[in-house]
Amino acid sequence: MYSLIDAVPQYATEGSLIGGLLVAALLGAMLGLERSLAGKHAGMRTYALVSLGSCLFVVLGTLASIQLSFFPGVNPLQIASSVVIGIGFIGSGLAVFRGEHPVELTTATGIWVAAGVGMACGFGFYLLATAATIISIGIFSVLLKFENALRARWTNAKE
Repeated sequence: MYSLIDAVPQYATEGSLIGGLLVAALLGAMLGLERSLAGKHAGMRTYALVSLGSCLFVVLGTLASIQLSFFPGVNPLQIASSVVIGIGFIGSGLAVFRGEHPVELTTATGIWVAAGVGMACGFGFYLLATAATIISIGIFSVLLKFENALRARWTNAKE
């Protein structure tokens, strides 16, 4: 009996695919931890679920493209691009305006990155996903301190 898993390359066993889901969720949670500590609404669970969902969609797209390879035009990148569009809707819901200033914009862009982390895990690029997670945490925390220092200096200089 032929199964879908038989069509997947040797390195992509069902266990490794589940491992990819776990890595995506873990890395997404790491991104969300910083947001939780910063007191933002979208935290560890939101980021982990976005990353996990993105990974799942990529894995499903890849498996479906293998299963449906006899149909011309099947492309897992179409699913990946749809994930990016869907995350845009989530981000636009988070990024609201109060007066003329956007609020939660960094959280919205962080969720967009979490989707990318999940997609990278879905395609099996775990090192790339880990690097993006570390860089993003640095952007969230180090650049926040730098921005706050600049704001304090410029605010004091103007007074």
